[in-house]
Formats: sequence, C-alpha cells, structure tokens
Amino acid sequence: MKFALNFSLIFLFLLTLGDKSFSLTDYQIKKICNKEKRKSTCIKHLQERKSNLRKGNFIEIPVIPYKG
Repeated sequence: MKFALNFSLIFLFLLTLGDKSFSLTDYQIKKICNKEKRKSTCIKHLQERKSNLRKGNFIEIPVIPYKG
C-alpha cells in the first residue's frame, strides 16, 4: 500500500513538471543584449526564441567549444 502511494505521488510529480520549459525573462534578455552592438536586433531575436520555446517548437542552441 505504501509503495503504491509513493509510486503514484512520484508519477504525479513527474507529469506536472515534465512539460514545463523555462525561458529567459525580459530583464535577462535586456541584460544579455547590452553587450551587443545592435541591441534591438538581439532583443528581437531572443524574444522570438522565447515565444517559440513557449509554443513548444524546437529552438536552435549554439554550442561553443571549451578551449582550456
């Protein structure tokens, strides 16, 4: 009985958190784009990615190799 209760609680927890995705806030987007030459283009691009992520579409994430 205890096993079934624990299993159902874990399963319910995984279902509720499984489909949520966390995207950047507007403040974080502006903070990142302050370093860029063209701030407006950077903000527009990141907000497009944010909206695509919230809609459930795939986004492209660049991978920068580590040079150590």
